[in-house]
Amino acid sequence: MDMLWNGWGDPAKAAPLPDSVTGLLRDLLGVKPRSTPALALDDLDLPAPTAGPAALAALAEAVGGAEHVRTDAESRIRHTRGKSTPDLLRIRTGDLSDVPQAVVLPATHDEVLAVLRVCADHALAAVPFGGGTSVVGGLAPERGAFVALDLRRMDALLDLDPVSRTAVLQPGLRAPAAEALLAEQGFTLGHFPQSFEWASIGGFAAARSSGQASAGYGRFDEMVLGLTLATPEGTVETGRAPRSAAGPDLRQLILGSEGAFGVITSVTVRVRPLPETKVYEGWRFASFEAGAAALRRLAQDGPRPTVLRLSDETETLIGLASPDKIGAGLGQSDAGCLAITGYEGTPEETAYRRERAAAVLTACGGTPLGTESGERWAHGRFSAPYLRDALLDVGAFAETLETAAFWSRVPELYAAVRTALTDTLTEAGTPPLVMCHISHVYENGASLYFTVVSAQGEDPVAHWTPAKHAANEAIGAAGGTISHHHGVGTDHRDWYVRETGELAVEALRAVKRRLDPDGLLNPGVLLPTD
Repeated sequence: MDMLWNGWGDPAKAAPLPDSVTGLLRDLLGVKPRSTPALALDDLDLPAPTAGPAALAALAEAVGGAEHVRTDAESRIRHTRGKSTPDLLRIRTGDLSDVPQAVVLPATHDEVLAVLRVCADHALAAVPFGGGTSVVGGLAPERGAFVALDLRRMDALLDLDPVSRTAVLQPGLRAPAAEALLAEQGFTLGHFPQSFEWASIGGFAAARSSGQASAGYGRFDEMVLGLTLATPEGTVETGRAPRSAAGPDLRQLILGSEGAFGVITSVTVRVRPLPETKVYEGWRFASFEAGAAALRRLAQDGPRPTVLRLSDETETLIGLASPDKIGAGLGQSDAGCLAITGYEGTPEETAYRRERAAAVLTACGGTPLGTESGERWAHGRFSAPYLRDALLDVGAFAETLETAAFWSRVPELYAAVRTALTDTLTEAGTPPLVMCHISHVYENGASLYFTVVSAQGEDPVAHWTPAKHAANEAIGAAGGTISHHHGVGTDHRDWYVRETGELAVEALRAVKRRLDPDGLLNPGVLLPTD
């Protein structure tokens, strides 16, 4: 099944907003229904591909037949850009300026290499495509003619070593299928980002993904033990041991490279036994500051839960931690801040960590809310992107952004980004609702995940661009990183260059020139084009 071409996920799970929420948006933010009728897929006018017959024939030969090279309008439209709010708004108005010439579906590493050779011969750029869930412009290269390299046929569990607890996965394997295959043999990755239902293993590695259970299982880049990369110049293989002192770790060049250095064709990951018990519960804190201090205590001194999150006052009041209960807290005068803790493992281990963590949270001023709010979060944790689509449908603008900083900088970062978003959008005549939660914690710092809702304005994309730029500037000034887990893409590229420094960027460009001398791979993504 493919995702909605103009929205997120499974069409069967898309649901309109209740009238009460639509009225709330109107009264609180001045949201008005848009007068422009929605376009259907058949309404979009897509020109024929300009890639010549010789190029298409060579691509077909590279992947074992013409049936694996798609040039029909629907396939190309479904591979146009990613799933950020600007991406969706643009495609909903019929903007197909970033459409690929063709969608190519290789089945093996060698076929990927062959496709890259064809692209070099015919001056076609190549954009690796996994689940298509990028929200930072990672699928919109800054070069004219390109092909989408859809990896869905590379969807196997190649090997599982129960002694070493490692698995070798192909890049086009979507997360739910990966979990199902591992579960058959008693294991799990434990990687559950909000994009879980649609994102792919290769995408997780290419974007340095972080899942909602990262406090217990770690980020995806911490799970990766080895990678195979196909490039226009040949193959790169990394990771023959769990750790090595044999020079710099080349895995770190590939992780987070977003297809700019090559196409990931296999990933060796660490797996863990399936947990026997899962328990999620809620805690209330009087303020975001108090809740953050409690999370820091657990992150630094333990015991660290598997899941550890904290919503600020606004997000708690709106109920965004439970999308199925949106707006339910608005009648409360003292909602405070909702924290979610989760514990996975054996019954004995889970009970022990819950008891010790509860003592810490209580000592920090937390009030236990029981398992109902925690289970509600777990039930709806993949629902937010569907809620975003429903908001767009009624004329609201909804978008997210995220960052991270050391603990001492988190309060300043939180305030700076909220102020930048609020001031910029208010000046534009669309005062926003800005919500935030701590989504991932570490011994030395944490990530902040912001959600912004406002009226769309006359030109929604133009309306958002200054606010996004102001938030990016605020992140840099407050000592945060431009991305914690969404990646760089084209949206964050200029700020990534500033954050990393020109000398470091030139070193990365040198790597790209060696692996991709013609600049065919996702040009303009991650690094500026030469």
